[in-house]
Amino acid sequence: MPQLDRDVFIPRDAIGDAMHGDHVEIVLQRLTPGTDGQRAEGRIVRVLDRAHPSVVGLFRYGSRGNAVLPYDNRIQLQVEIPPGDEFTAALKEKYGVDVKDSGRSRRLGRLEELDGAVVNVELLRFPKGGIAPVGRVVEILGKPGDLGVDTEIIIRKHHLPHEFSAAVLREAEQSAHPVHESDLIGREDFRQLPIVTIDGETARDFDDAVYVERRVDGGWHLQVHIADVAHYARTATALDNEARLRGTSVYFIDRAVPMLPETLSNGICSLNPREDRLVMSCLMEFDATGRMRDSKMAAGVIRSAERMTYTNVNKVLEGDAEASARYASLAHHFQDMKTLALLLNARRNEQGSIDFDLPEPVIQFDDEQKMTNIIRSERNIAHRLIEEFMLAANRAVAGYLLRRGLATLHRVHEKPDARKVLEFEEMARAFGYTLGVEDLHRREIAVKHGRVPAPAKAGRPDSYGHGRERGMKVSLPGTEELSITPEHYQRLLKKLTGRPEERIVSYLMLRSLKQARYAQDPLGHFALGFDEYAHFTSPIRRYPDLVVHRTLKWALAHPRQGAPADPHPAPNEEAVVYSHKQLEELATETSDAERRAASAERELRDWKTAQFMEEHLGDEYEGLIISVQKYGCFVELFEIFVEGLLPIGALEDAAGARCMYREHDHAIVALGGTERSRSGRGAAKSKQRRWGLGDSVKVRAERIDPLRRRVEFALLSAE
Repeated sequence: MPQLDRDVFIPRDAIGDAMHGDHVEIVLQRLTPGTDGQRAEGRIVRVLDRAHPSVVGLFRYGSRGNAVLPYDNRIQLQVEIPPGDEFTAALKEKYGVDVKDSGRSRRLGRLEELDGAVVNVELLRFPKGGIAPVGRVVEILGKPGDLGVDTEIIIRKHHLPHEFSAAVLREAEQSAHPVHESDLIGREDFRQLPIVTIDGETARDFDDAVYVERRVDGGWHLQVHIADVAHYARTATALDNEARLRGTSVYFIDRAVPMLPETLSNGICSLNPREDRLVMSCLMEFDATGRMRDSKMAAGVIRSAERMTYTNVNKVLEGDAEASARYASLAHHFQDMKTLALLLNARRNEQGSIDFDLPEPVIQFDDEQKMTNIIRSERNIAHRLIEEFMLAANRAVAGYLLRRGLATLHRVHEKPDARKVLEFEEMARAFGYTLGVEDLHRREIAVKHGRVPAPAKAGRPDSYGHGRERGMKVSLPGTEELSITPEHYQRLLKKLTGRPEERIVSYLMLRSLKQARYAQDPLGHFALGFDEYAHFTSPIRRYPDLVVHRTLKWALAHPRQGAPADPHPAPNEEAVVYSHKQLEELATETSDAERRAASAERELRDWKTAQFMEEHLGDEYEGLIISVQKYGCFVELFEIFVEGLLPIGALEDAAGARCMYREHDHAIVALGGTERSRSGRGAAKSKQRRWGLGDSVKVRAERIDPLRRRVEFALLSAE
């Protein structure tokens, strides 16, 4: 319904047998008008698609029957396991249990393999009206704490396809033949050029390779070569269907769940050094200022000269003697790459492209796979040059297909919502910053008897509240189109550079933006400042890139032909044009797969972080408050890159008073109370305590929340 811009509330007695994440059909039962739009209440009438056909959890023997306690805390009922259904196929064979012989299973008693084990359960009956679901054990993953079991839990909790069928593996083996002379017909030969791959130290699949050449007129020639996966993974085959189902590779800390079998992903499709590989190439010409003058697409063949890492390329660029000597024949090419990348970055910044450059946590292990530290990821110039080259190629391919009038999957990032921007403005005001968006507020409503502290001066968050109090007003966003551009964000990022609050305000800015997604229409990319953009450079690990490759191959095979009026891709093809309806379905599927993978990767990282901090309970740290909620503050530690919760109860213990969340400045304040004097001889003068964004605190790692798997802190000092 167009008048609804929010979720529909479903009461407990109207859920039926639906579970979290299910795709459902509902009937609206009540609409309540409000100041910020319609609020709706409904009832689920039908489950269209089950999100949880299976559940992973802990198996428990019980006096009243066996049960499995789900690891997903959103599934609040344990799964009942009828007698006999606790036996997997392997256990039935081992103990000679017949499918219908429940008495035999009772006589066996507790089995060591099952007692307290992590199991995967197929649901036979879904929960309804408080009645527990029923299931049968289909897989035993191991015991909690066993090496790798946590990863197996996450894979099944997020329902990630992780096993290739025999048909898929057979197709992969059959298609992964060495490059033959017949494969080179119609391809440009780049094997004589010193083309290189540049990836991380642990990378195993290399799907992009680059080459840069300085022109005599001061311009630049850039080649970006991408593995020709479409040549091996043809349409509507078992291999293609599996790749589409997965949508993306998932990269965990200790293993990967690839989109394609390793025969392809790490074999014939990987641009391994000194081996002939088929590629799709984007050849670009830039002038001396980094402006693209021309681009050309081609099918090609390369022979990578070297498998480089970001670390080693960076060493060469910094003049490291050993690295420079080892890669002497390539050193000047790396210098040219750096120069061009800086030009492209400067040109992109002129167009308003946003670069938050926020670090990611990196967990370090020793030789025995024991976690030793959690550090902040670092990006050097080698990371940046590959990033710039891939952005240029993605944009060039998207532009080429648009000019040809061929529909494909686009990577889109839409303008932020006015409500989100307004929320950011309110929080940024505490630091004295603003995006400077005109006409953001539709109206301001004065709150009777409400007062707020004076705002901070620009760049001086410590000046917040120093001055005369002001009347409280509530701002509502306008409903008209928001006049906001990437330059608003870019200008603020420049102001933040080097400031203590840079990390926090940048994080808040990122939260105000929409999530990038795939779409069948070219809606532009707000954060990059591009009118057109597509993913072309990673077909080994992203299905949308494979779709773009197939469309590009069709375009090259039909240079003077427009898009078919009613495209219907035939099976077993490498060059196709998709219909608008097919692209719409693919956009939804691949966007969902991307979010599912990101959620799984994030959850395992959080779980590993909790395991690491469990070994450091009682340790003291200094940290920064990066988020404030009604139930406490989130603190990011300085010494190790860990984030945890400082609960409001811990603040009350430290302040000796009740605390509450204050909405207008997004802070937690203590309501009265006294603090001991420094001499310890009595009570000091009572003063209000406040904890807000950007405050430094000293904390102790107190406990691990077993449900949310995060560390909780105690405040060491109320100072």
